[in-house]
Amino acid sequence: MSMLPDDLWRSIMQIGVETKTLDYKSLCCLSITCRRFRRLAFEDSLWSPLLLSDFPSTTNNSISRGKAKNLYQIRYEKERDKKRLAHRRAVLRIESEIAVHLRKIREIKLRSLEEKRKMNEAVGELLNLHRIRGASVALNVWQPEMIRSRQREMVQQTNVPVHVRINALEMEVSLCKQQIAAFDRAIQFQKKKRRAAEEELDSVKYHPLQNLQNTSGHSSGCRVRSKRLKGTSD
Repeated sequence: MSMLPDDLWRSIMQIGVETKTLDYKSLCCLSITCRRFRRLAFEDSLWSPLLLSDFPSTTNNSISRGKAKNLYQIRYEKERDKKRLAHRRAVLRIESEIAVHLRKIREIKLRSLEEKRKMNEAVGELLNLHRIRGASVALNVWQPEMIRSRQREMVQQTNVPVHVRINALEMEVSLCKQQIAAFDRAIQFQKKKRRAAEEELDSVKYHPLQNLQNTSGHSSGCRVRSKRLKGTSD
């Protein structure tokens, strides 16, 4: 390899850049192998096509005013900082979504507990009314002296007809059960969305410098890429 002239190595590198088999990383790796490759890899004839290819907004006038490699480094650092900021915004957005899901889950659980408390109170009152109905039947069938004083007090303290109140309480218990079931479904839905957001967050953190301009909603694309990487590693 040391016997080959510089023009031949320069042509090989130019062909690699033109065919896109040599990128900026490859040139940087070549530049640290030896002094000769370092000198050849820093030439503008190699970095100018890379600069125009990777950063199409670059003009020929800007290349002529400075070293192509230095301009590439400046553009690359700006793009890297932009991607890091986009990554940080994406992480903050997903973390806020997770926090919202957790808050909604807590709120729904509190409402479900309140509904269960109301249902338990209705069930307790319903049991007492059934006892009152039994006491009323006993008053009509048995002799008054055979009725315990507690049952007599329960009958006397009832202002609303027992059967009307029992029907109302049974309807209230049924509505409470339906509401609790709806709360349980809402909790499961919020947990599912929270898990999806957590998976998206893990995927974004696994690829910190990817293009995050279109990362909204669920991270289906990110998860597909993650699965592909795992498949290739296996």
